[in-house]
Amino acid sequence: MENILFFAALAVILVYAFAKLRFELHMMQLNSYRNDRYFKWLKTNLVITNRVLEVITLVITGLLILLAGATVATIAIILLFALLAYLLFIKKQKKPVVFTKRAQRLFGLTFLLSIIAGGVYYILTGKALCTLWVGGFALLLSFVIIAIANVLIAPVERAVNNWYYNDAKKILESRSDLIIIGITGSYGKTSTKHFLHRMLSEKYNVLMTPGSYNTTMGVIKTVREQLQATHQVFIVEMGAKQPNDIKEICDLVHPQIGILTAVGEQHLESFKTIQNVQKTKFELIDALPSGALAVLNADYEFIANRPVSDRETALYSSDNEKVDYYLKDISYSARGSAFSVYHKGEKLAAFDTKLVGSYNLSNILAGYIVARHLEVPDSSVAFAIKKLEPVQHRLEVRVHSNGVTVIDDAFNSNPVGSKMALEVLKAIEGQRKIIITPGMIELGEKQEYYNTLLGEQIADSCDYAILVGKNITLPIMAGLKNKNYPDEKIYVAQNFKDAVNHLNGFTKAGDVLLYENDLPDTYEL
Repeated sequence: MENILFFAALAVILVYAFAKLRFELHMMQLNSYRNDRYFKWLKTNLVITNRVLEVITLVITGLLILLAGATVATIAIILLFALLAYLLFIKKQKKPVVFTKRAQRLFGLTFLLSIIAGGVYYILTGKALCTLWVGGFALLLSFVIIAIANVLIAPVERAVNNWYYNDAKKILESRSDLIIIGITGSYGKTSTKHFLHRMLSEKYNVLMTPGSYNTTMGVIKTVREQLQATHQVFIVEMGAKQPNDIKEICDLVHPQIGILTAVGEQHLESFKTIQNVQKTKFELIDALPSGALAVLNADYEFIANRPVSDRETALYSSDNEKVDYYLKDISYSARGSAFSVYHKGEKLAAFDTKLVGSYNLSNILAGYIVARHLEVPDSSVAFAIKKLEPVQHRLEVRVHSNGVTVIDDAFNSNPVGSKMALEVLKAIEGQRKIIITPGMIELGEKQEYYNTLLGEQIADSCDYAILVGKNITLPIMAGLKNKNYPDEKIYVAQNFKDAVNHLNGFTKAGDVLLYENDLPDTYEL
């Protein structure tokens, strides 16, 4: 009987090891496999629910091993670690872990190191039950184990990445006929990529980097696995978490057209200053060949004030009539938007779209400029714009069967986008205007300032505010109080589930609900 219980406990510990190490892998993956970023995240997320429960479990099982005997202790290990594994398996993630080959290698090495830790103890002591407990204790320190594994495997990853890079470079060098368009910006790049892809597809066979593939390795994977001889245009989204990230992608793909959608105070935790953000985002424009087209959003100070020489520039704006291209005659409804495009005082075209929000229209304008440059007829562009679908979780408007209009902007987490989303909420047809938000993140020293400002904007636009997370939303609450927003119109939810439960008994037909600033998986409320 004891043997059966022991092997059952061993199996449970191994299952828990899989769940726990998968969690650590996920966090490492979301931090770009960089130990410095991972430990920076860990500084504010070391004491989280599953680690606290793990400590309690280890204390209980350790005491039982000492005081209650093998059978009782083994049963406790089975039950408690099975519960911990279950809680990790059912934990919902907005962006789940992706078991790429790199992730598999890191996970495998981390798992092996964890087993070695328990195995060494068993060899030294011969105590089977204590070995299970030591294995559980080692998993409490899984964040250390995965960081060690990440260091050990780094030379292998560099060699693999160099091989992939050179292979992708050869493929691109053989395609001198390919039109390559780079898109970057603090925000708006993914939407612009999708919109441009739809417009250009009216005339060309177009490939774009899928999803949020905006790193060098994401571009390499797209080139090696998806680029075909029949593709005429390749749209490359370029993200950056540090200087030279965009330059590295440009050195690989050599874009002939560049779109810069925004330079804003997003990711200030990484870049420290807006000037560093500007310099990094302009790596795309600086990489363009002489005479190439640079499409620049003049609504952002740190784009408009940066001189660009030896390039054909097209400055665009949502409303500034002093630049090359701008929007006018904008109107919103629950069905979408209507707007006109002007070029230096001349009306070029009028369009209808299912999309709402001035930054969506701004992103459409950027795509239109490139489509026009590549001689896609306006009639074809108009058809494409009419058929555009919202990028998931980015000002996505749906009218539910219960009569509630939902504006899903859950992937947005920047001051400009939040302000525009509230403008849409205020302008759209409906009865009560309701927001559900945990606020904005990754804004460095200005995070409190911008969340306080968000609270003031909510007070001006919303009839009811649901704030997700008591501590993280304190600046929003301060902004609401600055505007004397009534307490009875505020609900502070413990977590997203609590917020949704509150909504289910609160909303009614005619309400308009805005989901704004959802937190990424690496943050706990």
